[in-house]
Amino acid sequence: MPRPVFNIEKCKACEMCIQACPKKLLELSGSFNKKGYSIVHCNDDNSCIGCTLCARMCPDAVIEIYK
Repeated sequence: MPRPVFNIEKCKACEMCIQACPKKLLELSGSFNKKGYSIVHCNDDNSCIGCTLCARMCPDAVIEIYK
């Protein structure tokens, strides 16, 4: 199963990945990284289809999709 992996320290919570996900699996977690930005996470790894839209939309290359 594909799953997104986030480099949480690089995330700036721009939410572009959240908007790009066709399955609406990404959301802000409520946790924060060292810079004070809210962290994005996948709310259901098993439903990820591995389309990579989230990773392609991220301006800071925070997301990698592992298959």
